[in-house]
Amino acid sequence: MQLDPVLVESAVVFSMVICVHCAVWSQLSWCCIALAIQAFYVQHKWDRLIRTGAAVFQFRPSANSGVLPASMVLPLLGLALRGHCIAVGNVHMERFTMVVTVIGMMLALFLSLIALGITRPVPTNTCVIAGIASSAILYTVKQTLTVSEVIEVLEVLLIFVFLSLILLYLLPRCFTPGEALLILGGISFIINQLIKRSLSSSGNANADPLTYFLPVAVLGLVLLGIFFALLFVFMESETWSASLFFHTMTGVLGLGLLVPWLSLLTKHHPITWLMHFITETNTRLWLIGYWAALSLLAVAVVMHQNSHRSAGSKKHQASTTVRKYFHLLTVLTFAPGLALDRALLHLAAVGCLSVFVFLEFIRCFRIRPLGAPVRRLLTLFLDERDSGPLILTHIYLLLGVALPVWLTPASCIPKGGGLLPYAGVLAVGVGDTVASVFGSTVGEIRWPGTKKTFEGTATSVFAQIIAVVVFLIADSSINLNASYSWVVGSITMVAMLEAYTSQIDNLLLPLYLYILLMI
Repeated sequence: MQLDPVLVESAVVFSMVICVHCAVWSQLSWCCIALAIQAFYVQHKWDRLIRTGAAVFQFRPSANSGVLPASMVLPLLGLALRGHCIAVGNVHMERFTMVVTVIGMMLALFLSLIALGITRPVPTNTCVIAGIASSAILYTVKQTLTVSEVIEVLEVLLIFVFLSLILLYLLPRCFTPGEALLILGGISFIINQLIKRSLSSSGNANADPLTYFLPVAVLGLVLLGIFFALLFVFMESETWSASLFFHTMTGVLGLGLLVPWLSLLTKHHPITWLMHFITETNTRLWLIGYWAALSLLAVAVVMHQNSHRSAGSKKHQASTTVRKYFHLLTVLTFAPGLALDRALLHLAAVGCLSVFVFLEFIRCFRIRPLGAPVRRLLTLFLDERDSGPLILTHIYLLLGVALPVWLTPASCIPKGGGLLPYAGVLAVGVGDTVASVFGSTVGEIRWPGTKKTFEGTATSVFAQIIAVVVFLIADSSINLNASYSWVVGSITMVAMLEAYTSQIDNLLLPLYLYILLMI
C-alpha cells in the first residue's frame, strides 16, 4: 500500500505544532492544537472539492489544498513571538502577538467554514470536530482579548474576505486554498496595520521610517493590480494608448498617493530620506554596486537560456539545475547583505519585490513596450506551479528569503536575531537548491509516495548545517550558545516538509524554519 504524502506532511506539521506548544504552553497554544486537528479534517474536504471541481473558485491543479500547513503559520508565528515578549517583559508587543495568533486562527476557521458549507453531503463528523475547535478558540479569545483587539481581528477578516472575492476571481488557478489563505491573509494583515498606523500617525514621530516602505508598497501594488485587472476586462490592454494610460496612472498612484502617504507616516520626504540613507556609508554603495552586478548576471543567464531556445525547439524549457541558478544568485545577494547591512537589505528587498510585481503586471497585461519581451523571456522558466495567468515562482523565491529579514526587527527578538534572518537563505537558497540538484542528478531512493529522493533530503540537511557554520564564522552577531542541536533538528523537520509538501515550498519552508528557530 502506497503511503499518502498528505499524511506525512500533516505529521510533520503536527510535530512542529507540538514543539511550539511545549515551548510556549498557554491557552492559545492548546487552541493551536485544536485548530490543527480540525484543519487536518477540513483539508481532506477541500481536497475532494478540488478533485471533483466543486470548489467555488478555480485553484491550482496538481496540488492538494494545503489547508493544514498554511493554517498554522500565522498562529505559530504569533505564539513563538509571544514567548520572546514574555521573556523580555514587553507587554505591548505581547498583546500584539496575541492578536496575530488570533487573526491566524480566525482566518483558518473562516476557510474551514467555507469548505464545510459547500461540501455535499454535509460531513457530519468534520462539522462536529470543527465546531468543538471553534468553540474552544472563541471562548479563549473572549477570555484573552479586549474589545479593541477583537475589532482589529474583525477588520483583518473583513479585508481578507474582500480581497479573496476579488483576487481569486481575477486570478484562477494561481493558488491552492492554503496558499490563498497564507498570501491573502498576510496582505490583509499588512493593509490593516498600515491603516491603523496612518490613523495614529501623530504618535509615530520616533518610529523607524524603514518599517513603512513595505506596507505602503504592498498596498500600492494591490490597488494597481486590482484597478487595471478590472479595467482591462472592458478594454484592450495591448494598444499604445492603453499602455500610456497604464504608465500614467502608475505614476499618479506613486507620486500622488504613495509618496505623500510615506511622508505622512515617516515625517520625512521619502526621496530625500532614501538618498541620505543610501549614501550614509561606503558599505551601502559597495553593496548596491555588487547587487547591480548580480542583477546583470541574472539577466545574462535568462538571455543565454532563451538564445538556446531560439536556436532549438520552441518547447525547450529550462532544467531544474538551470532554475536553481537563481536560488544560488539569491544566496549570493542576501548573505552579504545580512552580514554587512540588514537595514539596506530590508529596503532593497522591498524595492525588488515592487519591481518584480510591476514587471509581472506588464507581462500579464501585455503592456507595451516591455510586455511581449518579458512574456517571451519568462515563459522559458515556467513549471507546473505556474498554471494561472500570473507567473509567481520568482516572486515566491524573493518573498521566501526576504520575509525573515522583514520579520526579524521585532522589538522582542534579541539584537541581531541570531539565525532568524538567515532562515530564508538556509531553507530556500541552500536547502531547496541542494535537494533539487542532488535529488534530480544522483538520487535513487525515493520517499514513499513522492518524486523527492532520500539523497536529496539528506544532502539538503548536510548543506544547511555547513551553511550555518559558515554564517557563524562570517557574522559575529550570531550566537547560538547551546542550541546547535535544536538548529539541526529544525532543519531536518523543514527538510522533511520540503520532501512531502505540494505547496509553494519557496514560501512555506522559510516561515516554518523561522518559527522553529525562534523557539
